[in-house]
Amino acid sequence: MIISTYAALLAFYYVYLSFNVIKVRRKEQISLGDNGNLKLQRAVRAHANFMEYVPFTIILLFLAEYQGLASHYCNILGAALLIGRVFHNLGIVEARLKYRQIGTVVTFLVMVISAFLLLVTRNS
Repeated sequence: MIISTYAALLAFYYVYLSFNVIKVRRKEQISLGDNGNLKLQRAVRAHANFMEYVPFTIILLFLAEYQGLASHYCNILGAALLIGRVFHNLGIVEARLKYRQIGTVVTFLVMVISAFLLLVTRNS
């Protein structure tokens, strides 16, 4: 299963995002909430946005692979999702709108393509 590899890599990236929130909380000495701290708000949003999009997209990718999507397409879509999420995080944390836009577009493309492939290949 190819997508399981990307799910594992994305899980590691999620842990990285989680530790980033913890690091900022410790540095800024903010235990709960964000106290209006922009750096913490950015870290929290990057972490939360990951959880809003990645699990559903991984499910779509898994189902597409399960329905017989060729391995090279699974690799392309899985890698695109991982790269897109890295760009998205950089866009939020470093306040680089272009990176965030790239990450968003790539994530949505992976979702839409995966959903489309599920519909097209469902009877194959």
